[in-house]
Amino acid sequence: MDNIGLIGTISIIASGLTIAIGSVGPALGEGRALAQALSSIAQQPDEANTIIRTLFVGLAMVESTAIYCFVVAMILIFANPFWEHVVSKAGG
Repeated sequence: MDNIGLIGTISIIASGLTIAIGSVGPALGEGRALAQALSSIAQQPDEANTIIRTLFVGLAMVESTAIYCFVVAMILIFANPFWEHVVSKAGG
């Protein structure tokens, strides 16, 4: 296998692992946060609006980790900086 094929294969595998590992943590965190919020609302229903507002802010922060992993995966697939280097070395 030549260098371009090797870099393509490694990029696809790395992007798949990035998405797989990078989405498991936020999913578990969001599930735990939601469970705790529902438990808190059940214990103190008068504070539901405050709990829900705080929950949504926290979920947005947790979800940003998964979005960063998605962006890294897209960079590895479509804008990989190693492609230019290998193509320039192979061509010249």
